[in-house]
Amino acid sequence: MSIRKTKKTFLLILGVFLVSTLVIQCTKQGTNASQVSRALVSNVDSTVFSPFYDSTVIATADVVPTVNDVIGTTGILSIIKSNCASATCHGGTVSPNLTTYAGIKSMVVPGNPAGSKLFQLVTTSNLNQAMPPVNYGVDLSITEKTKIYNWIANGANEYPTLVDFRPAAIATINHGCTSANCHAENTICGEWARKGLVACSATDTVLYTYISPLNSAITLYSQMQDPLLTTVWTAYKDSVKMFYSDTLANASFRPYKTFGTPVIAASRRGAFNTYDDVVMDIMYPKAVRSNKTVVYKNPVTGAPSYVSGDNLNSSSSLIMRIDSTLLTANPRTKVYASSVDGGMAYSDGGLQPSEVALIKAWYFADPNIPDVWKFGTDGSGIFKYHLSGTVIIKK
Repeated sequence: MSIRKTKKTFLLILGVFLVSTLVIQCTKQGTNASQVSRALVSNVDSTVFSPFYDSTVIATADVVPTVNDVIGTTGILSIIKSNCASATCHGGTVSPNLTTYAGIKSMVVPGNPAGSKLFQLVTTSNLNQAMPPVNYGVDLSITEKTKIYNWIANGANEYPTLVDFRPAAIATINHGCTSANCHAENTICGEWARKGLVACSATDTVLYTYISPLNSAITLYSQMQDPLLTTVWTAYKDSVKMFYSDTLANASFRPYKTFGTPVIAASRRGAFNTYDDVVMDIMYPKAVRSNKTVVYKNPVTGAPSYVSGDNLNSSSSLIMRIDSTLLTANPRTKVYASSVDGGMAYSDGGLQPSEVALIKAWYFADPNIPDVWKFGTDGSGIFKYHLSGTVIIKK
């Protein structure tokens, strides 16, 4: 009899424990649950490309999209489906259904992540509301939450637009191309200082040692530091823009600094540190701003200039340097290159096909890049796919 009582008591205690555990689980309370935080605690990275679908075929793709015409990444739909839309939840009978664009968009306020139910549920610290539920043992990663935030902030569009492309494209160019020995403002201005083209003190520059990962060759770079760096580079850009706005009226603004001879080859590269740097390099290619020979001398001072007077007489372009599927024409002569390039994609920046496609999507969508650098002086096009011959024209 005592054994039966003991068993009964044990089962009673066990039952109470299970019920208590169930209550704690369902209400998501208790010591462990109260310590869970699903907030997006880091500063939101607006440069993370955040499309709705995993695959984006860009608007300027070839008739049959090539390797550099498709942007691939995990999109919002896949994130929601894998975390929220199982057959027993929001992919089945639980409302709202989160397997379509319309269903997911119904839970957001475009342009307002904080006011959107979807973002609130995946980041709330109120564990009775959190989705996916805490007792599922699943939480979205910081990257996934960042993508949801950016997607909503950028308008919650079904297909990405300029506002999605631009920050991600500029960040890709910046991160991939502005190392010390490449497209960096401080290296360019540092070489000017080394050659005596800019007056500076010893504290205005530092020496950077670059060791090649390929052959261990050592290169020493002079790099200019702020505040002089900002002063010099801003003055240079202002001079370029003023000169090319009217090369006759503003001849006195012709930049006399040179990227070319006798300065080392690396300093002939244009800087890509900022959005403004990149757009300026597109509008006024480094090829016309940095000839290897003197193209003009000041009639009064005799100061040499390596800067050409016609910024459209150039076969160099950002797209040509990153996309090996395109041939590029000189906007002035309309003569196409005989071979493709794409060197910056595999040498300077190590860009992947999706990144090349992303940069192209931004390039042709951005109104700050003049049409002449997209479609030529007469709109007939200056970029064509070398396999199909398809010319990119304005639609």
